[in-house]
Amino acid sequence: MVKVAILGYGTVGSGVAQVLFENKDAITHSVGEEVSVKYILDVRDFDHSPYGGTFVKDFSVIEEDDEVSIVVETIGGATVAHNFTQRALRARKHVVTSNKELVACHGLELTRLAQEKGVCYLFEASVGGGIPIIRPLTVCLAANRVEEICGILNGTTNYILTRMIGAGLSFEAALKEAQENGYAERDPSADILGYDACRKICILADLAFGKNVDPQLVPTEGITGITLADVDYADGAGKKIKLLGRAVRQEDGRVCAYVAPHLVDASHPIAGVDDVFNAVFVRGNAVGDVMFYGRGAGKLPTASAVVADVMDIARSKGLRGAMTWEQGDAALVCGTDELASRFYVRVQASADTLRSQVGEMKLLARSGATPGEAAGITEQVMTEGQLRAKLSGIAVLSLIRVLN
Repeated sequence: MVKVAILGYGTVGSGVAQVLFENKDAITHSVGEEVSVKYILDVRDFDHSPYGGTFVKDFSVIEEDDEVSIVVETIGGATVAHNFTQRALRARKHVVTSNKELVACHGLELTRLAQEKGVCYLFEASVGGGIPIIRPLTVCLAANRVEEICGILNGTTNYILTRMIGAGLSFEAALKEAQENGYAERDPSADILGYDACRKICILADLAFGKNVDPQLVPTEGITGITLADVDYADGAGKKIKLLGRAVRQEDGRVCAYVAPHLVDASHPIAGVDDVFNAVFVRGNAVGDVMFYGRGAGKLPTASAVVADVMDIARSKGLRGAMTWEQGDAALVCGTDELASRFYVRVQASADTLRSQVGEMKLLARSGATPGEAAGITEQVMTEGQLRAKLSGIAVLSLIRVLN
């Protein structure tokens, strides 16, 4: 029998317990032996929980119990979860996590520690919730040199943009609706400012390019500056606005990684990904373009990915080993100004002024436009720095990269 301890009984932790219990027979059949929860660690009391007899408040109980071979970390954050993960790995227990902040910030250290101790550290659920992406990227696409990863990596922001586009809601109204529906936290900063997507694209970049990409080096822009005017102009150009995390391999081996809103052509597969769904687009030099799509968050979709990692460890008897990558440095990540593209720009100036300063543009129009406002998409491919130099002296209201 494989005995598991779950750290944290919040949304994901309770989902893991539920999946292990409800799918017990199928899991046992697939693994070849029963997988059961021996402990659930939480500082709160759950008197009416069906797992009442398994709750503990002291991690040492789990740490010192040799019967527990797999620890599932669903606490979140990078403080207590970091400490408990280190201790579990040092006790030679396999660890499975859904914690993107921990993996993005300390993944290199923890994967190396797991490797040193001969155990697994798996984190399929840390990116994309229930979408299989980590294992396909590291196993199924392993024969490829990955050239680019691009994706909608945050369901909250995608829901907000979907409602702005489809229902004409303002950003503030769409955010409020997302909170009322449980798609956004009371403090939505990590989502709407792009930090959540940044952590996820860093994890994918670590795995795809083999070197550690520090989230602190990745330029990150959220969606708080997107207005209905931008939505209308984009629609007039046959495009949608999506918040994307991107990591692009440069010719010199460096990685251009960033998070920012983009104008995406309506015919692009990512443009049709709406509501709380996520999608990850991977370009390999052999396979070409592939896309992974599904629910990027939620209790049971995320728990599904966590339990799959648990089963992988149990089935392989821990021989799968730990994924790891090399140490990176500040020189690895290059600025977005080195990534040339077309741009959507909205300014407080006449259309003639905009065209004369920027050059060839596809000028855009919308009904009810503010007097003296003009918007367009550059025909010329250029860097953001080059465009801003051309816009010197003009009041720029919006500047959004167009996905090539």
